[in-house]
Amino acid sequence: MDKGRRRALKVLGGTLGAGAFAAALAPLRAWSKSLSVEQFLQKHYKELSPSELAATMRRHEREAKAKYGRDVHIEDVRPMEGVQFGYALNLSVCIGCRKCAEACHHENNHDRKTNNSYIRVLEMEQGTFDLEKGDATYDHPVPAPGKYYLPVQCQQCDNPPCVKVCPVQATWKERDGIVVVDYDWCIGCRYCEAACPYHARRFNWEAPEIPADELNTEQAYLSNRVRPQGVMEKCTFCLHRTRKGLLPACLEACPTGARVFGNLADPESEIRRVLANKRVFVLKEDLGTKPRFFYFFDT
Repeated sequence: MDKGRRRALKVLGGTLGAGAFAAALAPLRAWSKSLSVEQFLQKHYKELSPSELAATMRRHEREAKAKYGRDVHIEDVRPMEGVQFGYALNLSVCIGCRKCAEACHHENNHDRKTNNSYIRVLEMEQGTFDLEKGDATYDHPVPAPGKYYLPVQCQQCDNPPCVKVCPVQATWKERDGIVVVDYDWCIGCRYCEAACPYHARRFNWEAPEIPADELNTEQAYLSNRVRPQGVMEKCTFCLHRTRKGLLPACLEACPTGARVFGNLADPESEIRRVLANKRVFVLKEDLGTKPRFFYFFDT
């Protein structure tokens, strides 16, 4: 995989041209200058032995301690057997309060300066469904007359275009349906961001700034640990929580109960009851991405 990463960088350089390639990777280059030899030579997540992975997580914990002055616990939370995660959202009761986005922001250790989140809430005209005309920057009391609200985040597609375009295999789909990113392997080319039709990927142009007293110290290697500058990141259905039987932070924060999460492989789960009894739909179905994020109205 290390040879594959070097080869991809050469191909990208030849495709974009020297100037464009240098500009595209400038944030990653600035970050990489601070890397130790050990960090630079680190293997892909899938190639790390249990002892190597443990050593890597302990290194990240030490770095977090040095930066934030707090003890951080990073673990590798693996998928549970017999679980296929799915999410559904009742648009009839979503009021556009953005409590979900705020919870995501804090749970996943996002950059405070940019107020980043994996969730965009679009304010839509009733009777329309053109996502490109949705307003994600509304600033007025909600819900507003004549509007409805459409939260959009990673759809955890069964046919994810973001995975297909990654030149170094830094992103992949896990067996429980969650698409993840190896932040230490990503080269920051942003091909996945361009390929995602849901605008669900985020790029760290700068090193995230998080006040020490706001840092979520319970972290997972493939989930909410603090991401470095120059890499892509995305929603993971809070795998550091959900793979332990807990609910996503965005769901717990929703004041109207609009969100439903669960195991698609369990016929008795709430998510399966929604799929069986509601007229659900997915975004941009014609693209064939096969999302695991479903939407429905009460009527």
